[in-house]
Amino acid sequence: MRIDKFLKNSRLIKRRTIAKEACDQGRVFVNDKVAKAGTEVKVGDIIRVEFGNNSISAQVLNLSESCKKEDAVTMYKIM
Repeated sequence: MRIDKFLKNSRLIKRRTIAKEACDQGRVFVNDKVAKAGTEVKVGDIIRVEFGNNSISAQVLNLSESCKKEDAVTMYKIM
């Protein structure tokens, strides 16, 4: 699954266009490497998203093409 789609489906970032822009600006990392919007993620990858002075690290637990808002938290684990 593409990183921008995963960020949107998991609700870590609200919109896919915002996720794509964050990737293009170099604020998203997959396994400590800068990720482009088309970077593929798989179960077990560590994702880090930087927002200004803050950053969030999460481990991918589940890949789902679509899910309900309540189920989105099962897709990742905050590190």
